[in-house]
Amino acid sequence: MITQTAPPTPPAAVVPVRPSGKRRRRRPDLFRTLSRVLIMLIVIVQVYPLAWLFLTSLRTEQDFATGDPFALPSSLTWENYARAFETGDLGRNILNSFIVTMGANILIVLLGMMAAYAIQVLGFRLSKLVRGLFLIGIIVPVQIALVPLFIDYAAVNLLDTYLSMIIPLAGFSLPMAIYLFCSFYEYIPKETYEAASLDGAGPYRIFGLITMPLSLNTVVTVVLVNSIFIWNDFIFANTFVLSEDLKTIPLGLQNYIGAMGKVDWTATFAAVCVTITPLLLVFLVLNKAMIQGLESGATKG
Repeated sequence: MITQTAPPTPPAAVVPVRPSGKRRRRRPDLFRTLSRVLIMLIVIVQVYPLAWLFLTSLRTEQDFATGDPFALPSSLTWENYARAFETGDLGRNILNSFIVTMGANILIVLLGMMAAYAIQVLGFRLSKLVRGLFLIGIIVPVQIALVPLFIDYAAVNLLDTYLSMIIPLAGFSLPMAIYLFCSFYEYIPKETYEAASLDGAGPYRIFGLITMPLSLNTVVTVVLVNSIFIWNDFIFANTFVLSEDLKTIPLGLQNYIGAMGKVDWTATFAAVCVTITPLLLVFLVLNKAMIQGLESGATKG
């Protein structure tokens, strides 16, 4: 007689028992701590000059002249801002800087987008060579063009005009704009252009309906990066502007220098506060779009 044996029971799962004692403390992340300290130092270095500039613009002229210039103000006044508009033609200077900045940015964006579209998307023989020649323009100093441009402007009656400042500012900013647009266009799949071509769209229609809307973040990046240098430009304005009516902000700040080199510092700081406020507001509003444009247009991976 054959007897059936029961199958062996599986061994019970062994539950590990944690040893008693104090819980091991997590070691502090040294790299994260150093990173936070470094970021705080960078923020302090960036914010302190702006805070000092604003507080100094509210100090009385006597308090700034007789006291410690880096100390907190003993009293606050808004008269410096009123005197800033009375001493110099600050409103006209801001308007001139705005016209020059907007005009140069329009040229930079339109010409940069079209050049990058032709080089990167349409493609042609020696397109890489043309792109390299544009990039060489990044290292060309602007000072070498002052005398030739002055002679040419005098020959065609362009001196003391808005165009005399807009054209060179846009020309010297084009290489970086073309580089950013070309780098961004590498991200757009070629299948998108092929599908549009099969639907009967030509290169101009593809550029207007596909490429331009997708380039919005890169456009914001190009405009903001170039606006800093155009808004604060001194060398082209000082060379090509001859009348008071066309002076931009950097030239207008010279009006606060009085006789024998005496400078109304508190009014000057108030004028500087007024002139940098538009750029700060624009950066605060569009900083996310600028970061996205830099990430998509500066690297590829």
